[in-house]
Amino acid sequence: MKFSVVIPAYDEEENIAPLAAAIRRVMDRLGYWELIFIDDGSRDGTFAAMERERAADPRVKLIRFRRNFGQTAAWAAGFDYAAGDIIVCLDADLQNDPEDIPRLVEKLNQENYDVISGWRQHRQDSLEKRVVSKIANSLRRMVTKEQIHDSGCSLKVYRREALRDVELYGEMHRYITALLTWKGFRVGELPVRHHPRRSGTTKYTLRRTIKGLLDLLIVKFWMQYSARPIHFFGTIGIALVSLGLVLGGTLTALWLFRIIALQNRTTPLLAVLFVLLGMQFIMTGVLADITAKNYYAAKRSYTIQAVYGFEQTPGTLIP
Repeated sequence: MKFSVVIPAYDEEENIAPLAAAIRRVMDRLGYWELIFIDDGSRDGTFAAMERERAADPRVKLIRFRRNFGQTAAWAAGFDYAAGDIIVCLDADLQNDPEDIPRLVEKLNQENYDVISGWRQHRQDSLEKRVVSKIANSLRRMVTKEQIHDSGCSLKVYRREALRDVELYGEMHRYITALLTWKGFRVGELPVRHHPRRSGTTKYTLRRTIKGLLDLLIVKFWMQYSARPIHFFGTIGIALVSLGLVLGGTLTALWLFRIIALQNRTTPLLAVLFVLLGMQFIMTGVLADITAKNYYAAKRSYTIQAVYGFEQTPGTLIP
């Protein structure tokens, strides 16, 4: 089998060499492989460290972004250029353990899954990060009905065909397993080791968490209504029109029976404005996201400065 190991990195200079060495030890036991590093606009010597690994081993390939586009864009670039039958993903911070990769691959093949996601049962992170992650995972499972415990774990193995039509933007990398489950792929999980960060600093912030939660709303919408959006918009439209008719009818009846006078009353105007502004707000938000989805389906959410070690066509595995 052919394997592609995809690793995004942002300011991880000290971790590149030991991570590449660990990947070699593991992947040499599995078969034919390539290692794709994505430099996500690092400000330190991360790319220079990647170049040293490339010079030492032609199986190492590099993608360099012009600036920091984020982890989701980095995953998307790696998936576009990966040529393996099985694609392995993990973080560059050495908290994921490459020695777990054979176990994930074995479960993928023996139990005929399309994806196996790592589950960090014993996370070696700060209490704050563990609490936020636990809440986010619980919310995700509640909204998407997915059973994976730890979708935020970057250590995953995919069959190539599972990633063929996945469209990633924003912070959508957190919800790949949910999207693949919705598309009908078999997704499993396996407990994996998790190590404390030895060097560098975490890239996870409250801002990224908030972005991820907002993206969860879009994932929920597309999972439930992408094939039949009229059910979503129609329900809202009928409810608001009904509310407007009831309110307008009530005011009209009260005016006809001379119970109230409509002069100098703002209630009718407020009812109309409420309906119009509510519909405009909802439609603007949803249409904007549909536009973004269509845009990123045709044009990727990153620009590459240079690639090293690839053929001209993305996805070609070089011996």
